[in-house]
Amino acid sequence: MTAKIALKDLTKSFGSKHVLRGITLDVGKSESLVVIGGSGTGKSVLLKCILGLIKPDGGSIQIDGQPASIKSLESFGMLFQGAALFDSMPVWQNVAFRLLRGPSKLPRKEAREIAIAKLQRVGLPPETADLYPSELSGGMQKRAGLARAIAAEPQIIFFDEPTTGLDPIMSGVINDLISEIVSEMGATTITITHDMSSVRAIATHVAMLHRGHIHWHGPVGDLDTAQDPHLRQFISGAAQGPIETLR
Repeated sequence: MTAKIALKDLTKSFGSKHVLRGITLDVGKSESLVVIGGSGTGKSVLLKCILGLIKPDGGSIQIDGQPASIKSLESFGMLFQGAALFDSMPVWQNVAFRLLRGPSKLPRKEAREIAIAKLQRVGLPPETADLYPSELSGGMQKRAGLARAIAAEPQIIFFDEPTTGLDPIMSGVINDLISEIVSEMGATTITITHDMSSVRAIATHVAMLHRGHIHWHGPVGDLDTAQDPHLRQFISGAAQGPIETLR
């Protein structure tokens, strides 16, 4: 079966800093892959390469068996770290941003109706639509960002540190929402995070990235029995192990 997303021998360097060192990874249709690893391990660069924001130095990225292109980006949704809402737009326009632009541009009335429906799906009342991002709490902003990510019913969704800056209770709410919505949509997702509670709530599969290499990749149910020392140290949060720590 053709992978929804297929990465082969992906490399990326910035000057003398080698960030991705030959990443080969398949993500199946409707799979929820969570990429874990410490800060500076290449998670964000990997995501940006797949999104087309950074051009890799070598290797290939395929979507549904075809080379990734501008057209393939039309099937993507994205929840940015910190929600990244436009301050000058009311919430509904943020959610409907993609629906109001591009080749599939919808009338404002229809786009607004979809935006309100998506806001309700993530637990925000209809009156939220006419507020501005500055009038929302951090958790509400994250929900609005999630509503925007799913507004166009994308086949592939990316989540960049979805619970960063949230308290444990709101983090749990966002994790549950992501899990429920992804399951409903049947979307393929890639999440990057260092939050193990997100991993266990969201993932069907996990990949451990360290120093530009995939050190472990497998079903989330195998995490606790896996013997890879990098993975064991990351999960336990131990200071001692193969992952270097600054002292």
